[in-house]
Amino acid sequence: RTFLLARRFDERMLRLQRQGRIGTFGPIRGHEAAVLGSVYALRPSDWLVPYYREWPAYMWRDWPLDNLILYYAGYSEGMRVPDGIRDLPLCIPIASQVPHAVGVAYAARLKGEDSVTLVYFGDGASSHGDCQEAMNFAGVFQVPLVFYCLNNQWAISLPRVRQTHARTIAQKAIAYGFPGVQIDGNDLLAAYVATREAVERARRGDGPTLIEAVTYRLSLHTTADDPTKYRSADEVKAWEAKEPMPRFRHYLEAKGVLTEADHVALEAEVDAAIRAAIERAEARMQASLLDVFEHVYAEPTPELLAQREELRGHLAASGDGGAR
Repeated sequence: RTFLLARRFDERMLRLQRQGRIGTFGPIRGHEAAVLGSVYALRPSDWLVPYYREWPAYMWRDWPLDNLILYYAGYSEGMRVPDGIRDLPLCIPIASQVPHAVGVAYAARLKGEDSVTLVYFGDGASSHGDCQEAMNFAGVFQVPLVFYCLNNQWAISLPRVRQTHARTIAQKAIAYGFPGVQIDGNDLLAAYVATREAVERARRGDGPTLIEAVTYRLSLHTTADDPTKYRSADEVKAWEAKEPMPRFRHYLEAKGVLTEADHVALEAEVDAAIRAAIERAEARMQASLLDVFEHVYAEPTPELLAQREELRGHLAASGDGGAR
């Protein structure tokens, strides 16, 4: 259900963005199995640290869909983590979430918890210093952490072959003294098994693991991207033949777990849930032009306060309350 929900939500959010109802959006198509297979291996007491494309993991972790819609519409409350959920907000700056995850995992160990932290990042992030420093610290102090690299072949427009001369990203773990494993990221069950083993290893006190999930971004990097400018149609077509969703569906059908009628019913169910979430989220979207001054600094600077008052006076003089 969550797999299908993620796909249908992805499709609907793309339409909302093209209609001007939300801002920039990062599609997930192609990554679903790698993300959902891995997050299934966590307990509710474990920590999840995403970057900017792992929002399907939030669905599995019981986030309201409304939050995601609000976030992509530009409302900061969309990334307010629900009570009782051990997740960090989506992270936009590349690789900056990886040291945060090491800190979370290290702090949990100091507190005597048996929780494990799972951090996501991409092949592009693996080249950043933040990522290397985090892995080195995690290896030295044997923190209970799973590094999960979604190698989707492209760091926006930079291909994997220009990212590193190493044969795999997984082998980089050797230098930091912990295991690295490469998996088929389009196989949900492979993602689950590899992550479960890494989580169990971390929980035993045996330190971190690096998982490289080889997958492909079948859609846009974001809605501000045109991938036809840097990758060929033949390449995309070859990866579409390995797409994870029909692959997992066929597996469930072969096992007698899912029928065509089940699939149709699930589609109707998740579509209704998405429509209801959009209605609830849009009912909460009461923005003002003055909001551009909020959520910039914890304490507004004198310059921001002066600019806000100047705009407030202009809006009052023009008879405009500031609503969009």
